[in-house]
Amino acid sequence: MTTTNAPGASIPLDSLPNLRDLGGWRTADGRAVQYGMVYRSTALDKLSDDDARVLTERLGLRTVYDLRTAGEVETAPDRVPDGVRFVNLDVLADDAESSQAGTGDLLADPVAFEKELGGGQNAATYAKGYEEIVTLPSALDGYRRLYLGFLETENLAALFHCTTGKDRTGWAAAALLLLLGVSEDDVYRDFMLTNDQLLPQIQPVFDRFAAAGGDPDVLLPFLGVQRSYLDTALESMRDQFGTIE
Repeated sequence: MTTTNAPGASIPLDSLPNLRDLGGWRTADGRAVQYGMVYRSTALDKLSDDDARVLTERLGLRTVYDLRTAGEVETAPDRVPDGVRFVNLDVLADDAESSQAGTGDLLADPVAFEKELGGGQNAATYAKGYEEIVTLPSALDGYRRLYLGFLETENLAALFHCTTGKDRTGWAAAALLLLLGVSEDDVYRDFMLTNDQLLPQIQPVFDRFAAAGGDPDVLLPFLGVQRSYLDTALESMRDQFGTIE
C-alpha cells in the first residue's frame, strides 16, 4: 500500500488504536523511510473482522510481531488475520515483573493504584523501565530478531506491537528510525504522537478510574508517554553501546 499522509499520521481503525506507518520520515542523506513496509500499533486482541481486512487487503500485512510477555499473550491473544504470520518476541522475558508489562489489574482499584504507583516520582520510576528494554538479554534478542525479520522481504509488510503500543513498541520504533538515519528530533516526534493518537481513544479508562474515585491525572505517566522515557532509553543505549549501530 502506498501512503500519502504526512509521517506519523494516524491510520484510524476503531478496533486497533495507535496504528501508524513508520514511513515518510526524512533521513540525514536526503532520502525517506519507505511507506507501507512497517507499522506500529496496540495489541490486536480486539481486532474486528472489518479492520482485519483493512490490514491484509489495504496495508498488505504479512507478519505480526508481538513484543508482549507470555502472560499477556495468554490473557489477551492477538486476533491475527488469516494468512498472516504471528511471531511472539517477549522482550521482557528476563524480567516478568517489569513496569513495562502493564498495570491493568490496578486500574480497577484507584486506591491500590495510587498507593503502589502514585506520587510525584511515578513518572521517573516508570521511565526506569526503559533501561530494561535496552539492556535485558531478552530485549536484545527480541529486538534483534525483529529487525532481522524486517530484512526478509517475505515478512513485509510487518506490524509490531506491545499492549498499548507505546513503551516496548516505542523503543522498537525509535531504535529502527535512528538506525535508518532519521533525526533524533523526528524520532521524538513519532514517540510523542502516542499521546495524540492513543489517549483520546482510551478515554473510557480515565472515566472509569474517575468514577471509582481516582484522579485521572495519576494515569497519564502509565497510559501516555513522556520525553523523559525516551531520554532514559537513549542514555542507557549510549552508556552500554555507544551508538545505535
